[in-house]
Formats: sequence, structure tokens, C-alpha cells
Amino acid sequence: MKFKGIIAALALAGLMISCGGEEKKAEKETVKIGSKKTTKKDDGKSVNLALAGNDQMKYDKSELKVKAGQEVTLTLRHTGKIDKKIMGHNFVLLKPGTSIPEFSAAAAAAGEAGDWIANEDQIIAHTKMIGGGQSTTVTFTAPEAGTYDFICSFPGHSGLMKGKFIVE
Repeated sequence: MKFKGIIAALALAGLMISCGGEEKKAEKETVKIGSKKTTKKDDGKSVNLALAGNDQMKYDKSELKVKAGQEVTLTLRHTGKIDKKIMGHNFVLLKPGTSIPEFSAAAAAAGEAGDWIANEDQIIAHTKMIGGGQSTTVTFTAPEAGTYDFICSFPGHSGLMKGKFIVE
């Protein structure tokens, strides 16, 4: 009886590993496609950007560059596993002069019902909040030349999840 239990446990472990292997393979294919920076046409009028956030509250890039007036399509991937109610991530591109601590406090006060977004008059563009394994996309026109802040507005994240959006 004890031997049958061990065999069953090993079979179950093998099944879980093989299923997990397929999941990892699919994830790698998505990463390869999703992280490629290309333009839609080669006309310089549009650009695709990819940004990823993880369960350690970090974006994979701290700087994104585009040209003024370009149509920007940004895809945000949450590479972690934790649900958005606990470890949600988004991309929020802020207008110049916006105080990140004040904006973040207002976003936290907006809560889940407001998708952790407030003071929309201080935002150039933002994605929806996503959880582990999810992705979302936003398309917008790059503002005039300058350096802009981007953050994750989930409560407590903007201190670590932030970067510079450079428009040339």
C-alpha cells in the first residue's frame, strides 16, 4: 500500500511538472513577442513599447524613449503570480509638475472601485490594473518633448515602480 501511494505521488508530480513546462513554454513565446520593440510601419509615426512588472514591485525598465507626436502603444505585462487585489500593477504616465506622493495618496483613496486612479487631469495615459499573468495595452499620442514620470498607482507601489518617459 505504501508503495502504491509513492507511485501515485510521483505520477501526480510528473503530471504537474509537465503541465507547468507547457505553461512556461507559452510564457516564453509571449515574452519574446511582447518584449520586441518595433514600429508598426517604418514611418516613425508609431511605436510599440513593452513594460513588465513583477511580484517584487519592480518594472523591468526604468526608462522609455519615444518621439514627440508618435502614436505609442504600450503593453504592460504582470510577470508575477499574485492577484491584482494584492499585487496589482498598472502604468500611469503623469503630466509635468504632478507630485507623485500626492497623486499616489489620491489613487489609494480611490481604491479598487476606482481602479486606483484619481486626478485624471494629472494623467497623460494609463492602463487598467492587472494581476499576475495578465497583460493590458494602452495607445496614446506622445506629448511634447520632455521627461515625464511614469508609476504604478497601486497603494505603496509608486516608491519602487517608477521610471522616466523621455520624449525627444
